Amino acid sequence: MMSKDTDRTIYRRASDHKWVDKRNGADRGFVFDTQREAILSGRGKLINAGGGELTIKGRDGLIRSKDTLGGGNDPNPPLDREH
Repeated sequence: MMSKDTDRTIYRRASDHKWVDKRNGADRGFVFDTQREAILSGRGKLINAGGGELTIKGRDGLIRSKDTLGGGNDPNPPLDREH
């Protein structure tokens, strides 16, 4: 599955242990002190952009969670919602 330009990833930056909300394909992201703040930021930005996939990585860098967030009237909504 190809990622869309609106898909986002939340990860922990190794250099300073800050959490980053970054649009896939972007050079930079939004930096937060907590994972929760980064997740809330990513969710909000995805919903405002019309939907996409949010990938959350844990402290170890491995994918912890993936969620597809919709932003409209999708006739075939995803069945893989975790939250």
